[in-house]
Amino acid sequence: MDARTSTVSPEAAQDHEPSPALDATEFVRVFTNELQYTRGVTLPQASNQDKYIALVRTVLRPLIDRWQATQARQAEQNGKTVAYLSAEYLLGPQTGNALLSTGLEDTAREALSTLDIDLDELIAHEIEPGLGNGGLGRLAACFIDSLATKDISAIGYGIRYNYGIFRQTFVNGHQVEQPDTWMSHGTPWEITHPELAQPIGFAGRVEDTINSAGQPARKWVPGWYVQAVPCNYLVPGYGTDTVNTLRLWSARAADEFNLHIFNSGDFENAVRARTYAENISNVLYPEDSTPQGKELRLQQQYFFVAASIRDLVARTLERGVSYADLPQHITFQLNDTHPVVGIPELMRLLVDDHELEWDDAWSITREIFNYTCHTLLPEALEVWPVDLFGRLLPRHLEIIYRINEEFLNEVRLNTGNELLVRQMSIIQEQPFRAVRMAHLATVGSRRVNGVAALHSQLLKDNVLKDFSAYWPDKFTNVTNGVTPRRFVRLSNPELSDLLNDAIGTGWVRDLSQLSQLEPLADDSGFLEQFALVKAHNKSRIAAVLAARDGIELPSDAIYDVMVKRLHEYKRQSLKLLHVVSLYARVLAGTLNAEDIEPRVVVFGAKAAPGYRMAKETIALINAVAARINNAPELQGRLKIAFPANYNVTLAEKLIPAADLSEQISLAGKEASGTGNMKFALNGALTVGTLDGANVEIHELVGDENFFLFGMTEPDAESLAQAGYVPSKFYEKDADLKLAIDLIASGAFSNGDRSAFESIVSDWLWHDRFMALADFRSYLDIQTKVEEKYRDKAAWNRSAVLNVARTGFFSSDRSIQDYLDRIWMEK
Repeated sequence: MDARTSTVSPEAAQDHEPSPALDATEFVRVFTNELQYTRGVTLPQASNQDKYIALVRTVLRPLIDRWQATQARQAEQNGKTVAYLSAEYLLGPQTGNALLSTGLEDTAREALSTLDIDLDELIAHEIEPGLGNGGLGRLAACFIDSLATKDISAIGYGIRYNYGIFRQTFVNGHQVEQPDTWMSHGTPWEITHPELAQPIGFAGRVEDTINSAGQPARKWVPGWYVQAVPCNYLVPGYGTDTVNTLRLWSARAADEFNLHIFNSGDFENAVRARTYAENISNVLYPEDSTPQGKELRLQQQYFFVAASIRDLVARTLERGVSYADLPQHITFQLNDTHPVVGIPELMRLLVDDHELEWDDAWSITREIFNYTCHTLLPEALEVWPVDLFGRLLPRHLEIIYRINEEFLNEVRLNTGNELLVRQMSIIQEQPFRAVRMAHLATVGSRRVNGVAALHSQLLKDNVLKDFSAYWPDKFTNVTNGVTPRRFVRLSNPELSDLLNDAIGTGWVRDLSQLSQLEPLADDSGFLEQFALVKAHNKSRIAAVLAARDGIELPSDAIYDVMVKRLHEYKRQSLKLLHVVSLYARVLAGTLNAEDIEPRVVVFGAKAAPGYRMAKETIALINAVAARINNAPELQGRLKIAFPANYNVTLAEKLIPAADLSEQISLAGKEASGTGNMKFALNGALTVGTLDGANVEIHELVGDENFFLFGMTEPDAESLAQAGYVPSKFYEKDADLKLAIDLIASGAFSNGDRSAFESIVSDWLWHDRFMALADFRSYLDIQTKVEEKYRDKAAWNRSAVLNVARTGFFSSDRSIQDYLDRIWMEK
């Protein structure tokens, strides 16, 4: 469907739930046929894997019918297609979402029960796709869900990783990375087409040539190729007939096997090409602290972007669309800097392969691409050394040089400011020559957006300030959102039932309808039901962690949850210092254990394999947990849980159980966050700084329903400019000193004072993200948390108001903002 006219009105959304595509009898027939003819087994012979695959293939049948009809309809309408380019998609388990979108959950449960099969046991058999890391990938998954639900013609593009990010394990409390073997049994959700593989070139040389019009031209002659094999995943909308495509590319060698070398006895070299090629799609974000790792990352980025752009451009041109009209039929959304190499790739296709004039090609390219920046940290904005870039993609570097030359001439002409010219250059000169991908993205895109109101403002004021001053109309904001289908309807069925009874089912497609709950925040009967849902979810996660990790937790405590990527700016260390300070004060006799409101602190986080400080922080959290969880002085009133390998499957059980959502990054460092939205929508109260989307959550839910603490972004900037000395905060705050001294004493490391010396030293002399400066404010607000939690009615009222007032944070709304402000904006 043409995205320009594809929106879902509240009226259409109201109580529009999917109708089951099969009845129970037909479901049983298809299921048993799949066992027999796909798996080659009868029901008594079938293993759980057989049954799971038969279940998936049964559900896929109506989805494939809808998918094929969607493709035919979109081709006939020949409208605009949104192509979302992302290095990761953290999809989560697919089976439950597919059952929801097809309306088949109740039917499947009834049908399988007649065969003495438990649907939940089969669903639990699924291994979630290892295609993403954290917020960036989860956001991408939410967006493709919303695009389908809003009937937008869209396709997601990325890489089909063989091993994903990594599977996190703990050995003596330290993170150890293991391969994420999510594909060990294959996946029935994937539809692969090897016959449609595309050759993707690398390295080689660039030659002068003559084009078909007799004009001088340049031609890239790659030195080697890999095949990009398309692997399709179906993306069903909820309450709609639309099923879009997520097309992920798997790398395969162009020449997988050299028989001559094999027959000579050199078996290893006979398959070297295959090994080298498959490395490209093996692992998400390979460790890049080595030159080989950096090169592999750039290979990955070009590999999937080149395949994706060629795929969609070719299919669009085949429909009779002219080159000049491509921007009316395609928009590529760059999800952070990873896909930005797509800009010179499209230029290469148009100029070299399709022989367009440079100016015409550049005009088309700048209208097709849009760039979403997801960071405020300068080190997170990718730069590629020109020697690496030129060796791997020589023609693309030539194109970037020309783009930069023409752009800088324009800036020079318009401003006469040579310093500004150097600052805005796509090519960085110091400390080494490199391509600044964020600059290239900004120059080559029609629109640039941040992902929360504060982030977008800081993007304009700080990160890309020269560009926003030069092109003020190019910059806009689209605040992130999450899909209510997965993160309320699927993950919190008890709350969903309560919402359905209270306000109807329309909220699943129009989350603004949650505002109808607001009067019920003063209804004691509703608050009691809400409290029962939260208690149920706490019992559920306690059982899950006991079975999954052997972690025993009480269910009658504050569930205080901090789950996110382990990074210093997110300040897991601040949360840990709070916990240690409680324990230290009990040991010192300045706090009675009986005065601590029973609390379970749950961490979930992976550290990048090469990020030393993050990995040491994980080890410290686990060391503190080992001591505190068994400390008789605390009388069981304080517990830490750190389950390994936090993922979407666990998130779906943990988030609904949370009472308190920890969003405590240093103000001005978090772009948006989406975990903060998921927790609020499930009735957790936020303790947070004015950072990222916390700002908007605070505004919407009200100060009395949000635990605000810490410096603002201007405060933090002023402190940094004045010369931040963290040891001064340590010296003047007795509770902070007590906590850090306890860690330094070896209390959590069997008396080994050196075990966490680097963390203590960093706190006292560096503390780049100012955890010590915000410590006192954080302790004070945690006291208010405990005071409020003791008044259960007041707490539950605030929790209900958080649900009622955060419907804004739907990814459906985010997608509508993209349509209005970027993709279809005139």
